[in-house]
Amino acid sequence: MSKKQDAFYFENFTACADYACQAAHLLEQVMQNFDAQKLPDRITEMHELEHAADSKKHELLSTLSRAFITPIEREDIMDLSQNIDEITDKVEDVLFRIYFNHIESIRPDALNMIRIIIRCCESVRDLMKEFADFRRSKKLQEHIIRINTLEEEADAQFISSMYDLHGEKDNPVQMITWREVYIYLEKCADACEDVADVVESILLKNS
Repeated sequence: MSKKQDAFYFENFTACADYACQAAHLLEQVMQNFDAQKLPDRITEMHELEHAADSKKHELLSTLSRAFITPIEREDIMDLSQNIDEITDKVEDVLFRIYFNHIESIRPDALNMIRIIIRCCESVRDLMKEFADFRRSKKLQEHIIRINTLEEEADAQFISSMYDLHGEKDNPVQMITWREVYIYLEKCADACEDVADVVESILLKNS
């Protein structure tokens, strides 16, 4: 397979990871400058990013269906592509929950959590950039460890946020709505770690 054909897959992975970063930054902007009246417009913006990421994934799968030789196993290409796309989907899900639950203001700890997720997404993008050279790279493991560490940081923030939230027993509606938002924020970090796990599995197969 030519280097140009090989490059298509790795460039697609990086482009899809970049859409996840854009989605995470958009979510932070919405939460930082929160205006419930503008949420429908921001949901439209988010959906455009999600649609662009989906189109990029389908472009990869279409090319994959016609390819005779691939740089890594077909199943791994599909698995990695799906897991990267899942990050953008999970970020969009958070915005949907904020909208569906008629949230009127953003809790500070939720902002802390989305900032961790942004770092997770950016680390996934860095991982994908380095992945193109996976047979020789000395840095891939560093990126994987960083994503795992950030996921643990997100877990710690999730536990702290849920503890504080459930201590506020005077407002059960807020407890229910924010509990769901925190759970979906935590799923974003989990999705980033899933990508790192797939890459680690690919490295083991090709070592």
